[in-house]
Amino acid sequence: HYGASRHFIRQALAQLERTGIVRREKNVGATVCSYSAEEVRQIYEVREMLTRQAALLIPLPAPAALIEDLQAVQARYAQYAEAGDLRGIHETNDAFHLLLFSACGNPYLVKSLQDYMGLTLPMRAKNLADRDGLDLSRRQHDLMIELLRGRDNWALAQLCIANMEPSKADYLDRVASSRAPLSLAD
Repeated sequence: HYGASRHFIRQALAQLERTGIVRREKNVGATVCSYSAEEVRQIYEVREMLTRQAALLIPLPAPAALIEDLQAVQARYAQYAEAGDLRGIHETNDAFHLLLFSACGNPYLVKSLQDYMGLTLPMRAKNLADRDGLDLSRRQHDLMIELLRGRDNWALAQLCIANMEPSKADYLDRVASSRAPLSLAD
């Protein structure tokens, strides 16, 4: 239908599997990942610990270059949000957080965070398309940038955790209302 080769489709599915969005099973095929409420809680528990630690390790006040780079990513994020470009929204949101957390100075911690960002994509994808959720995310990013100018790592860490909460809560609400795990398509 789209003129894509089987090779290209296989590569795309392999990439989606590596990022945790798709599961491939023998004799079943590829399916979008879905998670139970307990799995969501466990995944976010680890992501929150990693996020808090990374934020606490960022030397404050942060270098002006980091703040400028984050503002540039934030401007692109706002442009994609205004245009409704879901891929751009997702990519710049992740780029913002990876750039922010790279300031912690621990590449292993950042890689672990990146892995957990991938695991939570099926949970947060719906909220990346929600206008109110995007507006809240943009305000929180702006506040994170502002906090980088100060000295309160704890406030920064708490805001980073709060930034994850709407997607987690929304997914858990949808799981509870359906009484079954949800997929990205729900």
